[in-house]
Amino acid sequence: MCQAASRITGRMATRKSKSMKLSDQLRQAIRESKHSRYAIWKATGIDQAVLSHFLAGRRGMSIQSLDLLCEFLRLELRSARRTRNGR
Repeated sequence: MCQAASRITGRMATRKSKSMKLSDQLRQAIRESKHSRYAIWKATGIDQAVLSHFLAGRRGMSIQSLDLLCEFLRLELRSARRTRNGR
């Protein structure tokens, strides 16, 4: 489960030119959560260095770490509904 149902999906749907990548949306959700890397590490076990590299866009994260992070942030992945013309 990943993506804040109302926040993240809403942003994707309102972007007209290009939708944000999932990783960029997750970075934004982490920053908006106001949780420190230390607090995330304590709650999830994801190393602070891994979080730092991910937030800086230098590295990705494993699916297991993404699952832990999304669970901690209470995010879920949802499909954006498309209109008739596919947008």
